[in-house]
Amino acid sequence: MASAKKTNKKPGGRKSSSARRTSPRKAMRDMPRWKHILIAVAISAGALFISYHLFLKQMIFRFEECNGTKAYGVCFPKGYLVFGIDISHHQGSINWEKVTSSNSKDVPISFVYMKATEGGNHKDKRFKKNWDAASEHGFMRGAYHYFTETSSGDAQAANFINNVKLETGDLPPVVDIEEEPKDATAFSTELKKLILRLEDHYGVKPIIYSYSKYIGRYLQDSFFDDYKLWIAHYEVEEPKVSRGWTIWQYTDKGDIPGINEDVDINIFNGSMPQLKELLIK
Repeated sequence: MASAKKTNKKPGGRKSSSARRTSPRKAMRDMPRWKHILIAVAISAGALFISYHLFLKQMIFRFEECNGTKAYGVCFPKGYLVFGIDISHHQGSINWEKVTSSNSKDVPISFVYMKATEGGNHKDKRFKKNWDAASEHGFMRGAYHYFTETSSGDAQAANFINNVKLETGDLPPVVDIEEEPKDATAFSTELKKLILRLEDHYGVKPIIYSYSKYIGRYLQDSFFDDYKLWIAHYEVEEPKVSRGWTIWQYTDKGDIPGINEDVDINIFNGSMPQLKELLIK
């Protein structure tokens, strides 16, 4: 072990930087009162903003006076007639008999979309059971694929096609697009491959699902305009999107008897005959 080196400190010499540094606590004590107030207001405003958008906004919207029809724990806007839900393994085991028997007469659930696949090799573990049960209980059914950048469009199309056998009377396939692309060019190329492969295989144009801001940022290519849109936009009187929409995911807070977890509830922009026109022939 090296011995400590003795140093001679000259009187009146410069103090070390550590000795000169003012502690944060002392700096706060020396700060004018108006700055303390300003900082406190800024912190409170930030906390209130975050709390409102994460929690309060949904609670206020959910419990405010309903001018439309109240069902499944939420208020539905006026003017729409056809409704559906979408589910995945996140909803757990579903009591389909209870879902059917408790179907609201004012807001009847007519169609069910369910997650089938994700990426190039993942399959939703409850897809097969939900797929069969929805049909057995008289719901129009549809399947969706969750698109990722981790696999090619061809691989993802193969994953969906190998797991989803659409029949006459089923709804068109849906491509769920939510993840922000790391490589915009590759993202667009592979997404288009997936969509075109599904369209060629099933003989029907897939529906594109995404949320309002995402569409504005990443789906402005005119290619996507040829496909019907399923828009997710919550706590609004109508969805905000630059083009027409076919399905509106209105809320993710639906309380459906027979399903233990909250459920996404969707509104079809049209009549029942118009929905049936979309079905696979």
